[in-house]
Amino acid sequence: MRAVVLEKLYQWSLVPYQSLKKNNAWDLGIEDLLQYPKNTLAYHTGRFLQSNNFDLQEKLESHDVFHVLTGTGTTVPEEISMQFYLLGNGKRSMYMFSVIFLGSLLFPDFLKLFLSKYSCGKAALSFHQLDFYKLLGQPIARIKDAFLIH
Repeated sequence: MRAVVLEKLYQWSLVPYQSLKKNNAWDLGIEDLLQYPKNTLAYHTGRFLQSNNFDLQEKLESHDVFHVLTGTGTTVPEEISMQFYLLGNGKRSMYMFSVIFLGSLLFPDFLKLFLSKYSCGKAALSFHQLDFYKLLGQPIARIKDAFLIH
């Protein structure tokens, strides 16, 4: 039930959140991403989307990249844990703080995971603000090594 609450809140907030984003949409699809060499960020993002039966969401493409780079899954507690990771990495947004606040209230049994992910984000060099569109052709291992993402 608690996951359903967060899922509904996410669905209601998606369109307004997208409209407030100032970045440009990538105008790419999964098939475009899968055309890149297998070791690249683009290819791994395409595989992530394909394996989870997702599509790229306009102006929210970096969210999927965060999943790929941090190795975070897509369950509700994992989504919350990724927000903790990004908080540790220096990202700040009302949306993120809302997810962290509600997630902590609804999933206190995952607090240890959340705090662990926060520590991982703190240990990595700041990458949350990067223009990932420009990095799509880069080897994913190089990006993870350069920013100490483990």
